[in-house]
Amino acid sequence: MFTLRFDMRAPEFGAPTTDLYSAAIEMCAWSEQRGCPAVVLCEHHGSPDGYLPAPMILASAIAARTERMLLSLVVILPFADPVRLAEEMSVLDIISRGRASYTFGIGYRPEEFEHFGVERGRRGAIADEKLTLLRALLAEETVTHEGRTISVTPRPHTPGGPMLMWGGASVAAARRAGRYGLGLLANGRVPGMREAYEAACREHGHEPGPTLLPAPDTPTVTFVADDVDAAWDELGEYLLHDARGYAQWNPGNTASAGISAAEDVTELREKYRSHRIIDVDQAIDLVRAGESLNLSPLCGGVPPDIAWPYLRRVGDVVLPNAATGRGSHDRRERC
Repeated sequence: MFTLRFDMRAPEFGAPTTDLYSAAIEMCAWSEQRGCPAVVLCEHHGSPDGYLPAPMILASAIAARTERMLLSLVVILPFADPVRLAEEMSVLDIISRGRASYTFGIGYRPEEFEHFGVERGRRGAIADEKLTLLRALLAEETVTHEGRTISVTPRPHTPGGPMLMWGGASVAAARRAGRYGLGLLANGRVPGMREAYEAACREHGHEPGPTLLPAPDTPTVTFVADDVDAAWDELGEYLLHDARGYAQWNPGNTASAGISAAEDVTELREKYRSHRIIDVDQAIDLVRAGESLNLSPLCGGVPPDIAWPYLRRVGDVVLPNAATGRGSHDRRERC
């Protein structure tokens, strides 16, 4: 199995944004036909490389081109108007027929809080206030809030609204997820997160929901190549740009999955597992062992004409051979 992830970084040396956005939509439609169950769309603001600031708009375009693919959106809640967000979530839920889910976070980049004029020191309290109102709007016909009577229409396709989770890499994030009875999606494994989450669920009368607690060395970006050395030569600078971007936003953070301190392509390849390029046989073995390949085909602004062969290799070579039990010695075609 494989999943897709897009953050739409478009550095100056990468492909134009118009090409990247068009390719992301096409890649989702193509991948759904090869069994890809889900795409993850992330959110950040004010990034010089154009990191995706509006995942719901891209998700709507993908939903219109797909029928089964799950849409997993990461939303930084303190920056959103909860009434407007509830309306947009309801419409996307209708367009996708219930395929969209959301992982909320409180944000961490000081530049983004300045961008929106939000007080960073109050981000937790602000998130709590907005989450409470948002859930009420998605679940009820009308809500009275600060003297206003609010009714969100049309109602979501999913009764009670789409699935919500909480994300982060801290015990506080785990407690917030448990307090509200949400699932927990961690972007790193901090000691005590699972215990804090389950305890908070019990304390507030909730059954623990779905949890994902990846190890810090979990690869977040995977490419599958016929020639790994040649692939690093072709993709390395794009992958390094992505790795450096997250490292600059998370100085000194080694707990979050996907964070590396690589200074060059060689170091990224040899010392870190956040961005990996593997050969076809390795990919087949991983799929047979039950691992999902986390693909980010446009990582760091990779031009679509370069990215497509790597994606097709997974859908047209790796998955069929993993399913039939064949290996490299009896594959009849390569991409």
